[in-house]
Amino acid sequence: MIKTDILIIGGGIIGLSIARELNNSHPDLNITLIEKEATVACHASGRNSGVLHAGFYYTPDSLKARFTTEGNRLLTDYCLKHNLTINRCGKIVVAKDEKEIEGLFELKRRGDKNGVDLELIDEKRLDELEPNARTYGKALYSPTTSVVNPQEVVQHIADNLKEKVNILFNEKFIKRDDTSTVSTNRRKIKFKQLINSAGLYADKIAHQFGIGRKYTLIPFKGLYMEYKDSNLIHKHIYPVPNLMNPFLGVHFTITVSGKVKIGPTAIPAFWRENYQGFSNFNLNEFIEVLCYETKLFFTNAFNFRNLTFEEIKKYYRKYFIHQAEHLVKKIDINNFANYLTPGIRAQLLDKKTMKLVMDFVVEHGENSTHVLNAVSPAFTSAFSFSKFVVNEVEEKMGLRTKL
Repeated sequence: MIKTDILIIGGGIIGLSIARELNNSHPDLNITLIEKEATVACHASGRNSGVLHAGFYYTPDSLKARFTTEGNRLLTDYCLKHNLTINRCGKIVVAKDEKEIEGLFELKRRGDKNGVDLELIDEKRLDELEPNARTYGKALYSPTTSVVNPQEVVQHIADNLKEKVNILFNEKFIKRDDTSTVSTNRRKIKFKQLINSAGLYADKIAHQFGIGRKYTLIPFKGLYMEYKDSNLIHKHIYPVPNLMNPFLGVHFTITVSGKVKIGPTAIPAFWRENYQGFSNFNLNEFIEVLCYETKLFFTNAFNFRNLTFEEIKKYYRKYFIHQAEHLVKKIDINNFANYLTPGIRAQLLDKKTMKLVMDFVVEHGENSTHVLNAVSPAFTSAFSFSKFVVNEVEEKMGLRTKL
């Protein structure tokens, strides 16, 4: 058995950022972080687009709105300070018809309330910024949207914590033994405070502590496709999204090296790490996820049936490409290459309402804190969100007095 003041589960950007914030605030604490894989960022933190979002999609009363704008600034500053790769390319949101113009105005209203630097532009200004982008009358320009290499960022945070935090790899949470002890595949760990940031399995761990039992995670597979010609565009180009849906639609993304890709999909997956083929197949997860997805399909909660049909069609290359080609004036569909590394979006589902939870969710137990929903833009928000989590731990769990 080992003993620690703080036990953090999960070596993604959220878990590492929380460890970083705790160490900055309480350098004398004994902090242990466990990660089931052999290195950091093997799942959502390393398989996302790396886009640092500006924060204009989210309603002003949401945690996402509260943390994305500041998170963008903090993570941008971190990359610049440590000479990490960052492409400050900016983003354009384009409309395809008169109806979507109102969507642009709504995004501008949200952005203004959230303190985001945004410019509502006409077609002439758009032509100056991104000549190949196509819009109907108006577009939205976000200069603070950029892109990083997510694996590089997460690895750098982990490297800087090596002498300060006890990071244990190949260390998988197995079960809760009692109020202050858990078992891993290698040992027992006794803690004073536990923070669960286990991503795809955060709900399962929380349930063992009696937390978040009204929720379950539904996995959605995200795929991108590479475009061979890097000169096609030089800024991210996004469509106007359906704001009732947590997904932003197929768009053009620029990478840190200037390469172009389209995506992502949001295809319902059948188990939590259903990246490719039958890799990481888990029968119990398959049965559980299939039961929930079947219920969602037949009740058509949050338009799940139509979403499923629409997303599955994106396995067909021509259909997938067609979802993006209207965003630009000129494109050669023969220049599209292979699908890139898939990712899984762990989307929280409220089992009572059968609706997807749109915002971040953090809940507390007696001596535990559980990050139940940390979907996009959690990568962007990691530094600001971790401050919030640490403050919650300090205030609601009495961290300062207990330790």
